Amino acid sequence: MKETERANIKQGVEVSIVQKQDQRSGKLTEGIVKDILTKASSHPHGIKVRLENGLIGRVKEIIYNY
Repeated sequence: MKETERANIKQGVEVSIVQKQDQRSGKLTEGIVKDILTKASSHPHGIKVRLENGLIGRVKEIIYNY
């Protein structure tokens, strides 16, 4: 899964994330990556990011990769 690899996620990429409070429902939120918070090269549940609007969550889908 490319969403679980840190190398595939860069600042400015449009992604869908799942926030902590939405993990049970699986509700996704779309936005542009501002910061990558996961330090490891990969994570089985997705790379944790901060979006430009300040929301934090794990990447579930890369929508558009510049």
